[in-house]
Amino acid sequence: MALRFGVEEEYFVVDPVSRRVVPRAPAVVARASADLGDRASTELVASVAEAKTSPCDDLTKLDEQIRTMRAAMAAAAAAEDLRLAATGTPVLGDPVPPPISRGPRYADSLAHYRALDDEMSICSCHVHVGIADRALAVEVSNHLRPWLPTLLALAANSPYWAGRDTGHACWRVMSWARWPVAGPPPFFRSLAHFDETVERLLACGALMDPATLFWDVRPSIRFPTIEIRLGDVALTADDAVLFAALTRALVQRSVTAVERGVPAPDPAPETLRAACWLAARDGLSGTGLDTFTGRPAAQRDLAAGLLAHVRDALQDSGDLDHATIGLRRLLTTGTGAHRQRAAFRRRDRLTDVVDAAALRTLASAGGAADNMG
Repeated sequence: MALRFGVEEEYFVVDPVSRRVVPRAPAVVARASADLGDRASTELVASVAEAKTSPCDDLTKLDEQIRTMRAAMAAAAAAEDLRLAATGTPVLGDPVPPPISRGPRYADSLAHYRALDDEMSICSCHVHVGIADRALAVEVSNHLRPWLPTLLALAANSPYWAGRDTGHACWRVMSWARWPVAGPPPFFRSLAHFDETVERLLACGALMDPATLFWDVRPSIRFPTIEIRLGDVALTADDAVLFAALTRALVQRSVTAVERGVPAPDPAPETLRAACWLAARDGLSGTGLDTFTGRPAAQRDLAAGLLAHVRDALQDSGDLDHATIGLRRLLTTGTGAHRQRAAFRRRDRLTDVVDAAALRTLASAGGAADNMG
């Protein structure tokens, strides 16, 4: 039986005239809560709104929920004379330092992490996959590590930062990398090793609390799931659904490997770090690093390798056709980062990028085709 899964997405709240991010997410969330309840929430930064699906058994249900919650969030923004943009970083605005949302936890974060909170104007996608056994989740994390750069390349959707092209496909990860506990997780020998590591980080103050354990993969703090949290928010619902399908299949494939006693690969930290950096710089368009062989490889070939690796899991869940067609589409149209830049090239205007992103965020909620680039 396929594992249950769900998605959390973050969106920027944007002024429709200036196209700059604005600190009005609390008002948008308050309106959206009438439809979504506690599935809509604020974030640390007051220009970012979050929405989440319920746990789903199959991809069709997840697809419907993602589109429904995007529609509800966009409608709430429109009711406040605002727009919603699913980009990983702010295209326009003055996001440093950002306006911090009210609340004791956010105040504690600012006191603990200080200027690191100044560049938290980022929007990500988290995929939760149902694994209640924490020991199994840690073993699955080990099996996922070599594939994290490829997932990152597929999800790249943050080329711009506050009015300039960063030259990266995923600048959000570059900003995020400065946090004390972020990026690919270590290879853990056991659940005890994981717990000891977390306790050590808490004791020295590198972690404010377990919820600030920001590795790309972790056993969830709140839910009986493993949480994969390295992706930019997807530009469209189609992109989000594809990313979730591949992620769940990768977790399912890893569970099977653990059950069969297959040892997890353990790429060297410097190899994994370099592979993630290349994926963040170029998305699917460049040359990456094969974490299994240590040799250069086209990111497109690595993506095809991921699909081949999870083919059986996709077949078992009934998602193979959807994922195959979705990946072919992504390789043809490019990542969200590629499509953002295509929108800019038409007239060399960043306002066009925001307009196109807002249109795609809203239009994809109704299943429209993605014509951004």
